[in-house]
Amino acid sequence: MLAYLVLLGLPSAQTENLDYSDFRRQLIAGKLDNLAIGPDIIEGSVRASGASDPKTGQPVPARRFSTVRVYDPDLIDALEGAGVHYTGTIKSQTAANLLSWMLPIGLLLMFSGYLSSKGVGGGFAFNPGKSRARIYSESKTGVKFADVAGVDEAKAELSEIVDFLKYPQRYQKLGGRIPKGVLIVAAPGTGKTLLAKALAGEAGVPFFSISGSEFVELFVGVGAARVRDLFAQALAKAPCIVFIDELDALGKARGIGAMAATHSEQEQTLNQLLVEMDGFDPNSGVIILAATNRPEVLDPALLRPGRFDRHVALDRPDLRGRLDILNVHAKNVPLAGDVDLKKVAAQTAGFAGADLANLVNEAALHAARLGHARVDASDVDEALDRIVAGLEKRSRIISPDEKHTVAYHEAGHALTAQFRAHADRVAKISIIPRGIMALGYTQQLPAEDRYLLRRSELLDRLDVLLGGRVAEELALGDISTGAQNDLQNASDLARQMVRQYGMSERLGLATFEDVRSPFLNPAATAELKPYSDTTAETIDAEVKALLDQAHARVRATLEQHRGLLDSLAKLLLERETVDRAALDALIGAQAEDPRPALARD
Repeated sequence: MLAYLVLLGLPSAQTENLDYSDFRRQLIAGKLDNLAIGPDIIEGSVRASGASDPKTGQPVPARRFSTVRVYDPDLIDALEGAGVHYTGTIKSQTAANLLSWMLPIGLLLMFSGYLSSKGVGGGFAFNPGKSRARIYSESKTGVKFADVAGVDEAKAELSEIVDFLKYPQRYQKLGGRIPKGVLIVAAPGTGKTLLAKALAGEAGVPFFSISGSEFVELFVGVGAARVRDLFAQALAKAPCIVFIDELDALGKARGIGAMAATHSEQEQTLNQLLVEMDGFDPNSGVIILAATNRPEVLDPALLRPGRFDRHVALDRPDLRGRLDILNVHAKNVPLAGDVDLKKVAAQTAGFAGADLANLVNEAALHAARLGHARVDASDVDEALDRIVAGLEKRSRIISPDEKHTVAYHEAGHALTAQFRAHADRVAKISIIPRGIMALGYTQQLPAEDRYLLRRSELLDRLDVLLGGRVAEELALGDISTGAQNDLQNASDLARQMVRQYGMSERLGLATFEDVRSPFLNPAATAELKPYSDTTAETIDAEVKALLDQAHARVRATLEQHRGLLDSLAKLLLERETVDRAALDALIGAQAEDPRPALARD
């Protein structure tokens, strides 16, 4: 189309373009005839000269010409004087006007058609209800269950889905009905999407992937149309898996709050999803897989049997799971002999799969930046410090007085942890600034993954949190703002012990939690708090008592080991970083260490 328009704009190959000065000379010489004078262009013929073409021997015919009309008040007189036949022309602007309208529309049609053919959402203007799901074949997912580590129970749960998609007759002949939908609930980074792709890769079926936010648009009805189109495509390619990521963007509970819109676009889209999940045959081979990290906001109608029948919860990996994940991600990374992945797994309690993948990648980048042939233990340690505490900022200028305060603060944390039987083992102490506000940190290494904590363990954690503040009081006779985050965490922990864990003798076994979210219980907003003002005063008093008692215990410990506190602070000022070996050498084998042998090893 563009080529055709360009050709329209080009002059004919048989028409000669003349400058206006040449046109005037030809006119004076009497060589012009049959002029058509328009508003902008003058066209006409150059009379035959009577000469013959040397190649053909035929007389040279008259030539057509055109020239741009310029302002020339003497032109008509010159034409009359030369006896030239001329006429005036008025060109219609209809074609130009149509072209000015049709050209942009034609270009838009071409561009939209191209995007639609590529499956891109740019075809929205002419296909608003077309689903934006990306379709992957088995080979394109490139993920199998072997590539997913740390979620063995979830893989076992989904293996039944794989078995059904491969051998549906085995279940159908016994009257079994495979779950229509499987909901994966997990924290961010724990491998929800990766597990879904692995399921498709194992089953060897088409895999539709779409985010919940891609259904909802500004225009009412578009989301519902996209849901219908998605299910139509899925049924046409059955058996297959439809994966809806971030389901909470689409499936929020309806009608929450006084101002909730009854016929909003989001609600219409959700209603259509519910209808479609009810409408298709459970034995058609279409499995709806969804993932969310906010199950509490989902509409109850989505979670009932017959829709998302099965819920798979992914927790953060335990010690063995973290080791398996590290082995998967380190498979293509050359590791030096001093890298102990078991130790790294122990140091990364609470890390999700994405965090561990980032740890391995950061270690590889650090090794490459320093020109190492292999990733060694120092690269892994630096990557871990960077993820936990932030980027090292040696360029940050700290005054000697502030550095002195930070050294005593971190030494207080470390020594309090050292002399508490249930505190996690200190692995490293540093006064190198990291991140945005951290001027130093004390890294502790858990001996094992813990799922239950006793009151004595929580009290020891309170002591460690207050160790930095008490060390400043003892050594400097003053306090600083550096303990703000420690005090916040200590206050939160003490309040949880009193209000949630029933660890207050005055309040007994009752719990006094905050009001739960009203998403699934709108009536919960009617009561501001489930206890009286007198109880609130008792809670505050119990929290303060816990903190005061912890403060007294820590002060007694650090006063008893004041010489050790000064020595550790001095060592930190000299080295900036003290590892476990240096700390053991400083402390020595002290008989008064109350930690059990298992905790010390």
